[in-house]
Amino acid sequence: MGEADAQAASGKPRLGPRPLMLHLGLAQMIWSGSSAAWPSWSSGLQNLPPSLRSEEEALRLELARGADAPASLASALDRQIRKRRGELLDGITAYRGHAYRRNLADPPALWAEGTARLLDYGGEGPAVLLVPSLINRGYILDLSESCSLARWLSGQGFRVFLMDWGAPGDSERAFTLTDYVAGYLEAALDALHRETQTKPLLLGYCMGGLLALALAQRRPGDLSALALLATPWDFHTAPGQAALGRAALATWGSLMDIIGELPVDILQALFALVDPMATVRKFRHFAKLDQDSAQAHAFVALEDWLNDGVPLAAPVARECLGGWYAVNSAREGRWRLAGRPVDPRTVELPCLCIVPSEDRIVPPESALCLARALPDCAIHRPRAGHIGMVASRGARTRVWEPLRDWMREKAVS
Repeated sequence: MGEADAQAASGKPRLGPRPLMLHLGLAQMIWSGSSAAWPSWSSGLQNLPPSLRSEEEALRLELARGADAPASLASALDRQIRKRRGELLDGITAYRGHAYRRNLADPPALWAEGTARLLDYGGEGPAVLLVPSLINRGYILDLSESCSLARWLSGQGFRVFLMDWGAPGDSERAFTLTDYVAGYLEAALDALHRETQTKPLLLGYCMGGLLALALAQRRPGDLSALALLATPWDFHTAPGQAALGRAALATWGSLMDIIGELPVDILQALFALVDPMATVRKFRHFAKLDQDSAQAHAFVALEDWLNDGVPLAAPVARECLGGWYAVNSAREGRWRLAGRPVDPRTVELPCLCIVPSEDRIVPPESALCLARALPDCAIHRPRAGHIGMVASRGARTRVWEPLRDWMREKAVS
């Protein structure tokens, strides 16, 4: 049971969006910056970037037409900030008290060790092993009755299994990525083989795609094909990633040494810095929805999942932040698992890379770098975001159905 499910069972109000004070503080800082910048700009003491020069000149011409325009615009700016702040708080309040609660029961576990489980969703046909990220809980692939890739695939002619990593326990806090892949993931694959006597399709999502890639390199003879959804490879395609990795380790490395993990709220804070106003935009929108609508319920379901993350074991966090982000170890051939470089060029399986065009978490060029390195790889580029590709109203037609069709073609019975 995740933290969100536990809160639902206890009837306690939600705690998100996490970390709440960071989201509120970022919003207030940006809004205050707008108010503070206005006097100097209107006085001609500050210019906008060259890309906005034409809009700046048009605005100055418009202001010059009225003697009281600067004062009027300043008042309008203040009103707009207060309006947006109120909408944000209304949205957060509505979310925290919303009646929706996830009530899906987990399917039985075929295999379990430590905090990890292999969940068996049943179905008839070729086996599929779904591998989610270590950071967020795996039920993003089983979010609700109306939005579950795992349950949908089990009804589309596949026997579906989902790797549920759980939160790190006493043993897992000492784990590296090698322990997760060569230990838990390979043991789960062995259990799947014993159960089905088949070579499964392997599907990895986001960070789970990197783990799936490593497994495919180690066990190609035990798999039929590899699908990677929004899986990063070149971590330096977006500016600031190296600095982010180094700064995070410098700031939180000592804490990780003490407690053995990188806490959830720090991970959430790092994601928030990718788009500081994303939370403001989505909660302002949520405040305007009919709270009994399917759209509002879908928002709450997804937000509950986002706020139900798990910490990263300290050694794993160091590999990710200090390796993938700081020095681009995956792209540069320096990421090793069980002593062997993880190299997509050696993966001898038919592959599919799904690269959503509107992904802000994994820049499309980062995922395309991996797709181009795989010897036998088809590429599908849906119009979707990082999470929307598996949990949105358009996910079924844009992502799920093309994925299903490709898997039917590549499956080995």
